[in-house]
Parts: sequence; C-alpha cells; structure tokens
Amino acid sequence: MVRRDVIHGSRALAEAVKLCDVNVIAAYPITPQTHIVEDIARFIANGELNAEYIRVESEHSAMSACIGASAAGARTFTATSSQGLALMYEMLFVASGLRLPIVMANANRAMSSPINIWNDQQDSISIRDCGWLQFYCETNQEVLDLTIQAYKISESEGVHLPSIVCLDGYVLTHTIEPVEIPEKEDVRSFLPPYSPPFILDPATPMTLGPLGDPSVYMEFRIAQQKAMEKAYETIRKVNREFEKKFGRKYGLIEKYNMEDAEIAIVTLGSVAGTIKEFIDSTNEKIGLVKIWCYRPFPREELIQTLRDVNTVAVVEKDVSIGLGEGAVFSELKGIFYSEDVRPKIIGAIVGLGGRDVANQHISRIIEECKNPKHEVIWVG
Repeated sequence: MVRRDVIHGSRALAEAVKLCDVNVIAAYPITPQTHIVEDIARFIANGELNAEYIRVESEHSAMSACIGASAAGARTFTATSSQGLALMYEMLFVASGLRLPIVMANANRAMSSPINIWNDQQDSISIRDCGWLQFYCETNQEVLDLTIQAYKISESEGVHLPSIVCLDGYVLTHTIEPVEIPEKEDVRSFLPPYSPPFILDPATPMTLGPLGDPSVYMEFRIAQQKAMEKAYETIRKVNREFEKKFGRKYGLIEKYNMEDAEIAIVTLGSVAGTIKEFIDSTNEKIGLVKIWCYRPFPREELIQTLRDVNTVAVVEKDVSIGLGEGAVFSELKGIFYSEDVRPKIIGAIVGLGGRDVANQHISRIIEECKNPKHEVIWVG
C-alpha cells in the first residue's frame, strides 16, 4: 500500500535513500542540503535503515569515502551543494573513471563569490563534463522517484557510472509538497541488491585505478563515453519499468502543451512549474520541454520535439562567463547545427542567486520570441 505524506524535498530524498537500502552514507553539512543527511541520520538512529553513517571532515572526504565503499561493493550515497560540490571536483572524475555507481544529491545553490546561499544551477552545470549522469527535478515527487531510478540506472550492466540528482535549493529542499512513498518491498522488487562485477577484496587482490599512460588513457575515456551512450537506452528501459511498477511516467524529457506549439520553452528543474502555470493562463501556442536528464544529453528527443516550432527559448539559471550564454542554450544550438530544419533559438538567463522568476518574466521572454532582437537576454 502506498503511503502518502506532505514533506520537504529534503525528506523525500532521504525517504528514497531508505527505500533503496543504501549501505554507506558519507555526510557533511552544507546549506541547503543539510536536512537530507540529518533525516538519514535519524532513520539510522531509529533503526529504520541499517547502514554505515560516516561523518567526514569535508565534501572531498565525503566523495572519497563513497568511492572506497563503492569499490568494496557497497551501495553508497552522499549529498552536497554549491561550494561543497566544487570541493569534490577532483574526486568526481575519480568516481566516474573508476565506473562506480554512486548516487549523490545536489541541492542546487549559487556559487561564490559573492557568497550566496540561494538557488541557481551553476554548481551542477559546471561539473557536466565529469562523466556523471545528471537528473533535474521539478517537484518533490520527482526527487523521490528519480533517486530510486538513478540507482538502478547507474548499477545497470554496461553503464556503471555515478549519478547526481539535482533539486533546487529551498525551492524544493525546504518546500512541503504531497509525495507518494512506495512500499519498501515494491522498491526492492524494482531495485535488486547491488551486485558489482568487481570489488576490492583482500581474498582476491586486484588493482583499481592504475596508472593510465598515453597508450591506454584514451581507451578509458571512450569507454566512459560508450557507457553514457548505453545509459541513454538504459534510462528509457528503467523509466518504462518504473511506470509499470509505480504508475508514474518519466523519460529523458517531458513535453507539455507541445502538440501545436509555435513557441517552445526549454528548461531544467523547478522553474518548469512556473512556466506551466504561465502556459495554462494564456491562449497562445506555447509549449514546454523540461529536461529530466541532462547527461546523457537527450539530443534526438530534443531535435524531434523542437524541429517544427518557430522559436525556442532556453530558460536557465546558469551562465558561461566569457561566452555570455547558458550551457543548455549552447548545447541546443550545437545539436541543431547540422539539421536542415531548425528553429530560431534564443537564450534567457534568469534567477541567478535566487532571484524570483515570475509570470511577468516568462511573458518578457515570450515577447522576445515573437520578434527576436537578441540571441541572449538577461531577464529579471
């Protein structure tokens, strides 16, 4: 029987970790993710989760602990945000290069300097090339569901890459929403115990992470790329299995009101809810494409969905300083470069440092789409 509760996004993520029978949690607090590891600590103290809880001295150590535990065959989890994610940077490449299916939550928060504890997505966008799968959530229900799916995807044969589940700081982590929490036995039947192909074991010694000299290094990198390509199909497969088991449908992207849209908005994360509300309030032919999975980048889905619209506006909470545009906007232009039919694409940078994104800002973006004067606009 499904349990229904009204909970913070942080609690939804902690509930997912409990449901997934995670063996090792490495915890270091940073606003606004601290509630995630606090709730998990409470589960362990109350006997609701049988897991090793490691209180580390930094985020670098948190990822290092997860790497060691995962290499020894444990299902692992950690959570971080902003500067903490940046401090992990070195170890993010190690986790991916060692092909360890660690799952991490990132409460999206702006990067210093100046110091800012509010939401944008610069932190996780900045580590997009580390070889991690990246998932972005609009709601607290998606937080729970995508975390469960992330474990199954990461641990799948041929993938074995780590995943990061991104939820907007405060907007989701500290906001209460209704969430359906499945039975543990149902999750166990969906997500079997982790069974790694290789583990570090003194009884059968092996080398993990050896020197990669120029004669082999590129082979390791292309193997990671092939694993990302394998993940593309694996995500679809796991999405279908999840829908069959729990009744909620996912994919690499979500299409909203796209049937006859002339203008399409593309975005990540919780701002999609504001955009849906704006679309519902107007009679104009406007649709939304929300990216659930940013890595691997859903190239084919985006091309097929957007090729027939007149204009695409990419609304994102990040900016590439020096290029002056957002990362998703750059990548969307790139995938349409060789297409015979392609829409006009503009970029809209919004919400940096937690600034509100409201209906009037979406309206401003739509007006720009009707008569584009600039390739990139800063809104709000």
